[in-house]
Amino acid sequence: MRHYFALFRRKRNPVAAVPAFLLACCIFSGACSEKVQKVADEIAPLPPGAVRLTGYLENDIQNSIEHWNKGVVPYAKFVDFFRNGRRKFALGEMWGKSVRSGCMFYRYTGDPELKRLLEATVKDLLTTERSNGSISCVPEDRQPDGPGGDLWERKYVLLGLQEYYDRVDADPQVLASMIRQADCIISQIGDAPKTPITDLGWSPNRIESSTLLEPFMKLYKRTGEQRFLDFAAYIVRSGGSKGYDIFQQAYDNVEPHEMGGPYPKAYEMMSLFEGLTEYYRCTGDERWKQTLLNLYENIRTKEITLIGNGGGDQPYHPAVMGEAWDHTAYEQTNPDITRMMETCVGVTWLKLCSQILRLTGKPSTVDDIEKYIYNGLLGAMKPTGDGFSYVNLLNGQKVNTRGWGTSFGDLNVTCCNLNGPMGLAYIPYVAVMEHGEGPVVNLYNAANVTMTTPREKTLRLRIITDFPLSEKVAIEVDPERPERFTLKLRIPAWSENTELRVNGEKLTDVTAGTYRDISRKWEKGDRVELVFDMRCRLVDAPKGSNRAGDDFQAVVCGPIVLARDENADPDYARPVQVTADSGGFVKIERVKPLLETTRMEWFVPTEDGPIRMCDYSSVDGWEGSRICTWLPRKTQE
Repeated sequence: MRHYFALFRRKRNPVAAVPAFLLACCIFSGACSEKVQKVADEIAPLPPGAVRLTGYLENDIQNSIEHWNKGVVPYAKFVDFFRNGRRKFALGEMWGKSVRSGCMFYRYTGDPELKRLLEATVKDLLTTERSNGSISCVPEDRQPDGPGGDLWERKYVLLGLQEYYDRVDADPQVLASMIRQADCIISQIGDAPKTPITDLGWSPNRIESSTLLEPFMKLYKRTGEQRFLDFAAYIVRSGGSKGYDIFQQAYDNVEPHEMGGPYPKAYEMMSLFEGLTEYYRCTGDERWKQTLLNLYENIRTKEITLIGNGGGDQPYHPAVMGEAWDHTAYEQTNPDITRMMETCVGVTWLKLCSQILRLTGKPSTVDDIEKYIYNGLLGAMKPTGDGFSYVNLLNGQKVNTRGWGTSFGDLNVTCCNLNGPMGLAYIPYVAVMEHGEGPVVNLYNAANVTMTTPREKTLRLRIITDFPLSEKVAIEVDPERPERFTLKLRIPAWSENTELRVNGEKLTDVTAGTYRDISRKWEKGDRVELVFDMRCRLVDAPKGSNRAGDDFQAVVCGPIVLARDENADPDYARPVQVTADSGGFVKIERVKPLLETTRMEWFVPTEDGPIRMCDYSSVDGWEGSRICTWLPRKTQE
């Protein structure tokens, strides 16, 4: 199948001056991924540099690269945690997270300055390797440090190094170090007399330590070494958490907020299931595919809010700081909620969706990704590009930076500061992909794409649009020579009536929430045109457990969630009754924004006259300003 070519077209040669047993392993690793992977992905990412975005989302990506990854990230101080110890649990995660997003950005840009920063910090980190092979924040005689999150930290070291090896430089010294680190973990963790993995961690159910599943599976795919797969199988067999087999719970369709007992920590849970996707690819056991699909469907229907993120503190898990699954899709208008939708949760949800997309080709995953990108992700980003909100609210004070982390002088670093850029780095990764017979257009941001056809000829796509500022998209198809292949276009679930034309000829059978395949002999100058149905919709709030006698509605235009901004409207929270037609559509009027930082603004009709609403992401809450996304409905007098 051509899927395998798409996945493994970039062969690396990691052979260099390494010990003999590692040399043999590295020689094998060049083709190892294909040999150990039993399940071919339905959709695959394009090679590095194939997709270059322009316009709307590109500005945010570059803002983050310049002001975070190449700006204020204190790489050397992160390395010092491994050299000198940490002053707080889990701080060792910071290095791996910052490097991971930097490597994904480098995959996209090929920026030499970013590469130099990454090379320097990887070289620095490798000098901290201990005599037992570990890169850990604690001495060998204190390993593994459960309450300190030692295994969680080592997981992120492995992930950071793996991203560097795969995206930046296939340095054999990096691979050799990763192997030594993994072997150290295997020597310490396992069935008795070793320390059980579910006994290690800071949380009540110790779920975070089992997230080692992902880097171990990636190392197995890289090397083919059976012991790494065996350790992954041990993690799966252990159930992923202390006292609960959360893999079995997902398979049994237990709702996310009830998984793992009193600690259904959303971020860590999805990180663990990212590892299960790799485990499924290499085992081919269909049980694990069903487990993944069950969890995905339950999260998207039971936990994901209007802006594409999830988790909260009320009513089920008030002690988890808004970072646990909490039946949030239903509870999102609960007035008792004070913290919800951690950025780490949203980014990991985006990444899990991308895994399900690759495995299954389900277009709903891209609907989920798109909703989070345009609303939750951009809405959590600091306008200056050097940070992300820890949690966000839909109503009230939008931004809250208080949460786990530490400070370096005036710089406050949290887990969400570090994870937010990874969400941005994934945008070009999923925007345009490929399947066995041609390209797959998932996101409709303006872009230039250079890839190959099924016959390995150069193919260029030019996506011309100012979406989501308007509903029109054109795609110029420019093959090196005429060739028959299939172009897959995602038709968003929100676009009830989509117009699609090829060279002016209207196509039929264009269905919302599907991919529309166009199979034809393509020639230079062919042009595809789409007009999406971006009519504004009035959305009723879900019926949660505590409505406090109020009723709420929201306004959504295409994938864009609208909100009232206290910065521009002192009556931002005043109850209103939005005027809609019998089909629930609202006739809005685009207007010039009052604030320079606002991307989009509209007059929205109500019974008492129009109100101003802007896109959720534009509301700047970093100085304490408030927001109203779920509009309280005006009661009838």
